[in-house]
Parts: sequence; structure tokens; C-alpha cells
Amino acid sequence: MDFALSEQQRAIVESVGSVCAGFDDAYWLKRDTEGGFPSDFHKALADGGWLGLCIAEEYGGSGLGIAEAALMMQTIAQSGAGMSGASAVHINIFGLNPVVVHGSPEQKARMLPPMVSGAERACFAVTEPNTGLNTTKLKTRAVRKGDRYVIDGQKVWISTAQVAEKILLLARTTALEDVQRPTEGLSLFYSDFDRARISVREIDKMGRKAIDSNELFFDGFEIPVEDRIGEEGKGFEYILHGMNPERILIAAEAVGLGKLALSRAAGYAKERIVFDRPIGQNQGIQHPLAANWVELEAASLLVARAAWEYDQGLPCGASANAAKYFAGEAGFNACQRAVMTHGGFGYAKQYHVERYLRESLIPRIAPVSPELALCFIAERVLGLPRSY
Repeated sequence: MDFALSEQQRAIVESVGSVCAGFDDAYWLKRDTEGGFPSDFHKALADGGWLGLCIAEEYGGSGLGIAEAALMMQTIAQSGAGMSGASAVHINIFGLNPVVVHGSPEQKARMLPPMVSGAERACFAVTEPNTGLNTTKLKTRAVRKGDRYVIDGQKVWISTAQVAEKILLLARTTALEDVQRPTEGLSLFYSDFDRARISVREIDKMGRKAIDSNELFFDGFEIPVEDRIGEEGKGFEYILHGMNPERILIAAEAVGLGKLALSRAAGYAKERIVFDRPIGQNQGIQHPLAANWVELEAASLLVARAAWEYDQGLPCGASANAAKYFAGEAGFNACQRAVMTHGGFGYAKQYHVERYLRESLIPRIAPVSPELALCFIAERVLGLPRSY
């Protein structure tokens, strides 16, 4: 068993870190204050060839695994970019995996290279206001009319829809009452984002202002049949190929954000003098920060195991959910402790840790709640009865 990074993995961490170094605290504070997609950051990573890390080389990518992608995403978050930077490129890493696995050769050649080069940005539209994580009950309809599908319905919490040129959309092509199983009758599409037929309403939220979150309203939105991925009615099966990688990458980002917060807290504890001694000399400061370090190191190992299992083609659902759950909690704990270590200054934007705390809630909530991650493990690992 070898815990060391390979030479290639070390090079990825170093190179991605070098790109991120060009975007300092002042840059991310401004993005957090003013909003606006970090297009220059996105372009810098695209120009470096990082947006297609897991896409095959024949389509312009690097053909690497989720283990390497997790290291990349942790490095981005840990650089100071936090969840804002990670979310700017997150979908490039896992989002088009259904196209990679189930797309036709023509679709792969048409859809993947523009994403890899950064020429096109996409949003992923699954969640709806009245269904939440109950994906099989989606109500957005896609009705086939000749060589096109006509979409009507609503989606919510869709990131980057303000700037996206493309949309990966899951919609119901067969009514729920007409299928034998609720997982049937859902179809997956990847098509142009037609703003004449899609109304986008941004959601004002507590953190990650640089990356917009939105409600989408579809009114007669047309998608050509050639933009349907795979077979009609099999879309739910297809999006499962992206769920475990997404959990792994979110977990890696939580670890990166937590390590960023911990480093800021430790640095401040060394410099802050109270009662003629640095506060970091006090065990009341030391012990919680040391406990955060232990949790984050354990989370890193969970992420690495889940990524290894996925890349080896092994069942990884339990590990992916465990990593997502534990890393989300560890990252949040470290960010909260960083604020408390700074005392009153932790509440000040100039020290940045309050931003980390706000952003740390994202990998706790998304893409699945801590409670549902635990439900998965209880049912699939421990063999307990399903609770929902």
C-alpha cells in the first residue's frame, strides 16, 4: 500500500497551484462582494489544458482519472479560491461523463472538445422545486414532435445558468403513470441554452456569489433529437454515472477549503498576541485546530480510497458517500474553528475566513444532504431497512 502521490500527480498539484496563484485573496474577495462569473480564472485553467482532465485525449482531454481530478479540485479550493473557484470548473470534470459513456461517436466529437477548450460552458439541470432529491418524480416534460423535443417545466438551484452556452437537461419523456418503474421514462439531453425559451432567475444566496444559482423556466424550449444522449427513457440510468464522481470531487473540495481555513487559523494564532503571548500557545486554541487537522487528514484518505475504487471500476457508492459526508463535516468544522480562532476579526471580510465558513455549507448540503448519505450507508452497507 503506497500513500505517496505519483510523479504525475505531484506535477498536477504544482501546475494547478501555479495557475491559481495568479488569483489572490483580493481577487476572490472582489468576486464575493460584486459577484460575476470568474471568466478570467476559468480561461486560465482552460488555457492550461485543465478543463478536460478526465476526457479522453482524442477529444482534447488528458484521459486521467477521478483520483487526479480530486487532487486538482482540492488544490483549487485550497489555493484561496474556495468553492467559488472550484464551482467555476466543477462541471467540466464530471458533468459530461454521461456523454463520454453513452454518447454516440458523433456526439462526443461535437460536444466534448468545446467544453475541454473552454469555448463552451454548461449548466446541469436536474433538480426541481417540488421534488428535491426525489429525481424519479421530476415533472419537466419533453414531448417529441417530429425531429425535435419540446420542453416545458421548471428547474431550480442550477449553477452557472447566467453564463452557460449549453445545458445538460434531465426531463420526463414518458408520464410517470405510464411507466412500470419510476426510474423509467426520463431522458437526458445536451443542447444549446436557448435564452428565448428559457427564463433564468438568479437566486440571491449567502455565499459563493461569483457562481450564480438560478431558477429556470422552460416554455416551448426545443431540442433536436440528435441532442438526446443515448436511448429515450434511460436518462436516470445515465446520470448515475456522474453521481459518485461528483460526490468524490465535492468531498475533495471540502477538504481543500478546510485545509485553507486551518492554515489561516494557525497562521493567525502564531501572530496574535494577547496577555503577552501568542494565542497559539494556549491549548484552548491548539487542541481544536489539531483536531481539525486530524479530521481533514482522515477525510483526505476517504476521498483517495473512493477515487481509487472508481478509477479501478470497483463499486464505490459507499466510499463516495462516506467521503462526501465526512469531508463535508470536517471542512465545515475547520472553517468554523478558523472564524472562532480569529475572534472578532473572524467576522471581518478582510481576513477571508468568514467567506470560507459561508462556502463550507455548500459541500455539506450538495449534491446530497448528510442525512441521505448516511441513509445510503445504513441501507447499502449495514443492510438496514430503507427509511424513505
